[in-house]
Amino acid sequence: MNIQNWLNIPAFRSRNYRLFFAGQGISLIGTWMTQLATVWLVYDLTHSALMLGIVGFTSQIPNFFLAPFGGVFVDRFSRYRTLIGTQALSMVQSLALAVLTLTGVIQIWHIIVLSLLQGFINALDAPARQAFVPELVERREDLANAIAINSTMINGARLIGPAVGGVLIAGVGIAYCFLIDGLSYIAVIAGLLAMKVKPWQISVSAGNPLQKVQEGFVYAYSFPPIRAILLLSALVSLMGLQNTILVPIFAEKILAGGAETLGFLMAASGLGALSGGIYLATRKTILGIGKLIAIAPAILGIGLIAFAVSRFLPLSLFTMLFVGLGTILQIAASNTFLQTIVEEDKRGRLMSLYTMSFLGMIPVGSLLGGALASRIGAPNTLIIDGIACIIGSIVFYRKLPTLKKLVQPIYEQKGIIAIQNNS
Repeated sequence: MNIQNWLNIPAFRSRNYRLFFAGQGISLIGTWMTQLATVWLVYDLTHSALMLGIVGFTSQIPNFFLAPFGGVFVDRFSRYRTLIGTQALSMVQSLALAVLTLTGVIQIWHIIVLSLLQGFINALDAPARQAFVPELVERREDLANAIAINSTMINGARLIGPAVGGVLIAGVGIAYCFLIDGLSYIAVIAGLLAMKVKPWQISVSAGNPLQKVQEGFVYAYSFPPIRAILLLSALVSLMGLQNTILVPIFAEKILAGGAETLGFLMAASGLGALSGGIYLATRKTILGIGKLIAIAPAILGIGLIAFAVSRFLPLSLFTMLFVGLGTILQIAASNTFLQTIVEEDKRGRLMSLYTMSFLGMIPVGSLLGGALASRIGAPNTLIIDGIACIIGSIVFYRKLPTLKKLVQPIYEQKGIIAIQNNS
């Protein structure tokens, strides 16, 4: 694709978004390499499903408790400067992992502490990143395209990062995944520094942070469409994403493979997610997105059940395509919908609640999945997870007609309903 074709993509007409895309694209590949390397290192050190769950829990639990306050912060302070700070701290965390692993002194408690540190960083970084996207595009109508491209970028990295990470682990060792990830943050920090960002308009409003958090909760949970999406996201994160910490068990014990097998399984999930992201990026309207949000958990659930019963690597790779596809359709479609209808002065807080419902429930799911897998086995755990996702999909789909009626006035106010007469 030449430069002119790139500029024909709506979001890429904005210079700041192009810089963001380039920097994040490089950094996210490193991030997914580190995720693969971390779970493999934990399993290599402990051979414990429960310990995989504990590390997953510590890396994400700060999102559950701190994300709402992070949302208040990014509604009041510069999201641009916040992101520069969080990316610098993330670079330090990855390089610390690299040094400990290269010197051979790494222990499980090091991983837990550094995972907890990254969780604290993410509690501020995630809502800031979500809320910053509208500032990157020069035209409001390009926002949905930018969000969809973000999902495509993230899942393109999910495809490339684990595959490269698996090869690196097998060839030169785990430490180099951490080292490359740490150095990759230079790209995103350089991209941020090269942007021309409008001066941040400080929002002066009454109320202390606790009152602002409460205001965000009331805003989100008093409106049934937002509440339903947040609850569905929480269910998918709690049950549907337990596979991310159990995949090493399948790679080694069930499929009789190693780090490369783990990398291929995660890359297959990334390929499915990339396909979903590309589809969302090509949609020209938000109308009809409710049906996508409704069926996505069912796709994920079916993929999880099929993966759990497979004992043949090619079939397992095929089922992981649907795991990735269902996951990204639910995450990105929900994000697009929420970013479209939110009131601007509450954007950071709503995105923090979305972060809490999505990323914040992952640690609880990791702990639950690890505990269940240690008792009933990883395959049975994923079967239960798949059934729960399918039930959630059915319940949401049955509520969809009522939710559409409540959203219609917002679509009319924003001029979206004029594109088509159905949603």
